Amino acid sequence: MIRVFIAEDQRMLLSALGTLLNMEEDIEIIGCASNGKEAIDSMKRLQPDISLIDIEMPVKNGLEVAEEIKSFQPACKVIILTTFARPGYFQRAVKIGVQGYLLKDGSIEELAAAIRAIMKGERVFSPELMLDIIREENPLTAREQEILSLAAEGKTTNELTQHLFLSSGTIRNYMSEIIQKLGAKNRIEAISIAKGKGWI
Repeated sequence: MIRVFIAEDQRMLLSALGTLLNMEEDIEIIGCASNGKEAIDSMKRLQPDISLIDIEMPVKNGLEVAEEIKSFQPACKVIILTTFARPGYFQRAVKIGVQGYLLKDGSIEELAAAIRAIMKGERVFSPELMLDIIREENPLTAREQEILSLAAEGKTTNELTQHLFLSSGTIRNYMSEIIQKLGAKNRIEAISIAKGKGWI
């Protein structure tokens, strides 16, 4: 029996997924959660074989949850479920080491088949995401992503210099490079573009 945990903030979808997957002979839903922190706390206790994680959840998002699961339960396989075919999210998920990344518009039969394939050691990614990643690479370096992410949290240039131990001139240079790479008019637009593509 494959023991599955579901983390999904839309309660109707959470209930539907649980009910439909429980009808499969070899799949058992052992728990569920509607936010990232609750998911982590429950999974530490329940130790599922596979976790199905929605990418956009309150408290902690799906990628943060996936990263944390890998640190305390590396044997647990992770499938990210998303409505968003954003290449940046997909790239980050692959770096974390998730075994599956699927769009929510697939059928329950496809999801059950993906669960079984992943339990056999395969990786399953939505073809649409593979096309998107070929089309659009993240142009930002890891440092540029870090700076833009901190700026998105509302940190000023002065706060960035203290946090990253860089001079204000260096921060301004990084920001100028980011804005140019993203074809943005300013910092706010750069943040909006990068968030929209899932790059930060």
